[in-house]
Amino acid sequence: MLDEAPRRQRAKQRRKEQSLFGRVRRAEMQYSRQLRAIARNCGLLAHHYDPDKPETAHWLVGALRHYAETVRNWAMSSGARMLAEVEHRDAQAWAKHSRNMSEGLQREIATAPTGELLRALLAEQVDLITSIPREAAVRVQELAVRGMEGSERPLSITQEIMRTGEVTESRARLIARTEVARASSKMTESRARYIGSEGYIWRTAEDRDVRPQHRKLNGKYFRWDSPPIAGSNGERAHAGQICNCRCIPEPVVPEYVTDRKYRLPWQALYR
Repeated sequence: MLDEAPRRQRAKQRRKEQSLFGRVRRAEMQYSRQLRAIARNCGLLAHHYDPDKPETAHWLVGALRHYAETVRNWAMSSGARMLAEVEHRDAQAWAKHSRNMSEGLQREIATAPTGELLRALLAEQVDLITSIPREAAVRVQELAVRGMEGSERPLSITQEIMRTGEVTESRARLIARTEVARASSKMTESRARYIGSEGYIWRTAEDRDVRPQHRKLNGKYFRWDSPPIAGSNGERAHAGQICNCRCIPEPVVPEYVTDRKYRLPWQALYR
């Protein structure tokens, strides 16, 4: 009976953390669904292409570009919802672990300004979402030019144009997967730097899908002002802030009361 209370408390904590995990996963899944809807509409437009009427390629390019403009307000709303979910989760994660910190540091975490970052991230999301039909338009235009030049068979050109939905859906999935992780990492960095953190520990998902370059970075400390080389072409980026990256930054923050470094055990919250 003496162990019953601690057991209930641990179970309650697990339920709370599982709720956090669920919100993170739901944010990515919902964002992916919304972006894939854009891709499917691009595919529907592509099926209006008539290989016997080459002028329909010109119409399709115009229709895709017009679609990119018509979804701009929707893109802003969709991006804002995703970022609000990420910001809410990040704030909860900081609040959960700030109990181990001084009261002054807790207050700083709670009042960290994130508005400017959110506005910048939202502008990026709108551009990325509208890029789905814009890039589809460029692709169709290039295919049409190749068809007119006779460099490819008409059947091959038609098949590629009809694959517009498939190609754009793959792009939509990549954007959703990358951007939710990137926004989360950026939010963590913003709050960490605001309270005086100088760096973080790179953490991977520790499975076989981790890219070799990131496996080498796992467990190492990096300063926020000096991101490591994380891309195959020499790109520098923090954990979670490069294309299709599932890694996370584990902030190292100052503890003002004891004047020591405190590492936030966040691995579980981000997986």
